[in-house]
Amino acid sequence: MQTGKRPRAGWRQRAFTLIELLVVLAIMATLLTLVVPRYFQHTDRAAETVLKHNLIAMRDSIDKFRADNNRYPANLEELVTKRYLREIPMDPVAGTNNAWVITSPPDGTPGVYDVKSSAKDKDHDGKLFTEY
Repeated sequence: MQTGKRPRAGWRQRAFTLIELLVVLAIMATLLTLVVPRYFQHTDRAAETVLKHNLIAMRDSIDKFRADNNRYPANLEELVTKRYLREIPMDPVAGTNNAWVITSPPDGTPGVYDVKSSAKDKDHDGKLFTEY
């Protein structure tokens, strides 16, 4: 007669021992120590790429504004109101869109001649973000 209980040998074959679980966790931890630093390195490089593209877009819109209006924009908001930009782009390294360093035209007239990042850090090549 069977009482509905499983035999002990069958139960032991389907279960994991504590040692097996610890080995799996150790392997997972080792793999994570290899993967996590690369992940953060790639996110830093992605932020650098986005910064470069945002600077290119803003500089291009400044040049187009200059060509159309024969003057430089008074500020970045003017580029948005005149629809040269949809919005002031985010500086992904500094983490804000209102901390851009504005350069005035070399002839001394007021306006926005160039835009640079306000981040004081360096990129993966050792170049300052303010030099982009």
